[in-house]
Amino acid sequence: MKTTFKEEDNKYVMIFEGRLDTPSAVQVGREIRQLYDCEGHDIILDCNALEYITSSGMRLFLELLKVAKSKGSKVTITGLNNDIYNVFEEVGFINLFDIQ
Repeated sequence: MKTTFKEEDNKYVMIFEGRLDTPSAVQVGREIRQLYDCEGHDIILDCNALEYITSSGMRLFLELLKVAKSKGSKVTITGLNNDIYNVFEEVGFINLFDIQ
């Protein structure tokens, strides 16, 4: 699992590549925390290269959403493949996040 952080157009962008499974969730959890200081910045989670996500990874997204909302920031998820989109739909994440 690889993540890349960048700031683009006054937005924080994190790119996910590979499989966000339970073992990699610990590392990704540390890396995603840099997005917690998002006041004044919306967040984009770029999942174009994300192959798979477990509940541990989904929990990281949900925790980030809670922090971002409390700071007035919006979280957008882009590039979900069909399988991940279907999982997000089943658990109701498509109603919580802005998914493009």
